[in-house]
Amino acid sequence: MAAGTTYRTLGITAVLAVVLAVSVSCNHHDKPTIEAFPSRAKTPLLLTDTVTTLISDSGITRYRINTPRWEIFDKDTPPHWLFPDGVYLERFNSDLETEASLQSDYAYYDEDAQLWELDGNVKALNLEGEVFETQQLFWSQKGERVYSDSLIRITRETSIITGLGFESNQEMSKYTIRQPQGIFPIKEE
Repeated sequence: MAAGTTYRTLGITAVLAVVLAVSVSCNHHDKPTIEAFPSRAKTPLLLTDTVTTLISDSGITRYRINTPRWEIFDKDTPPHWLFPDGVYLERFNSDLETEASLQSDYAYYDEDAQLWELDGNVKALNLEGEVFETQQLFWSQKGERVYSDSLIRITRETSIITGLGFESNQEMSKYTIRQPQGIFPIKEE
């Protein structure tokens, strides 16, 4: 009886060993892979869709930002904001009427340099009612200037001016156009 028990124990042990070996070998190939989490620098602190935000100054609403998507990368070098689907900015007067605006198909803001890069169908309306249209525009908040090396078209009340590049103060009220061309009405006397 003791010998029979030993064979039975060896038989069970052998079966368990085979089952264990088969299960380990099967699981070896079926291990799920875990992909590494992207670095914190490449992961946005904030990612929002369909944003409309108002900004006030001294309790008065002065600006509105509309964008389909806003991403803030605070740990990247340099820290920046990204508007991959475009942005629309408005500046209001005291009666909440739009007095200036800026829009583009894509925007990037470098926080360290305080520099905006606007690309694709950039359109700006200044306080004088002049409309600026270009494919790329840079706005340096630190340097308080706006500039572009792209073709620029400025529509004024009585004229249209085009050129290849321009530079302006940040209000876009005093500007210099490089390689200017234009259509100007002439009064005949």
